[in-house]
Amino acid sequence: MRTALIIGQANAGKTLFLLNFARYLGVERAEMTVQAAEGGTFTRPCHLERDRPLLVGDEPHTTRCLQSLTVSLPARKRARVVVLTDSTGLLDGIDEDRQVRLAVAQTLRALRLADAVLHVIDADRVGRQGRAAIAEVEVQIARYLPLRAPYAVLANKMDLPAAARGLATIRRVFHGRPVFAISALERKGFREVRRFVARYV
Repeated sequence: MRTALIIGQANAGKTLFLLNFARYLGVERAEMTVQAAEGGTFTRPCHLERDRPLLVGDEPHTTRCLQSLTVSLPARKRARVVVLTDSTGLLDGIDEDRQVRLAVAQTLRALRLADAVLHVIDADRVGRQGRAAIAEVEVQIARYLPLRAPYAVLANKMDLPAAARGLATIRRVFHGRPVFAISALERKGFREVRRFVARYV
């Protein structure tokens, strides 16, 4: 099966996107595969709506490992099975927390293996803070990835006030890359993302 890796800074909305995009594709219950940053893989049942408070939080780096859901994408001849993989938040520099360091390193390794990358950026935060809200590591990844895997930016939190201004900045910084305006919370903009994943994964 082919994999679409979801990346971005902490609190950009990656995990909420994973859960709500899977629900948009018709998944309500699934086996979530968890790959611990220190090694080892296990699966656990996941009810996407009920378990959301356990997986999504306001604290940075709530997600500290790779966690995946398998979804089915409609296609002309037959449905295509895709693995959507959530990851730890990217950051410039080295975090003091060893667990975060290991998890970020795991994310960077996963970039080398992904068949496609969905880069989630908090458009509202960019709208409030400007270009400084986009980490340099994100810009460097965007320059590298199109050389080896399909890549798209998901400008998230378009339901918030400053997001429209942030979207303009994101499009300027990531000029030449696909940018989709979405709200992971309200499940808006998902049609374009589905088309991208169906085409390239």
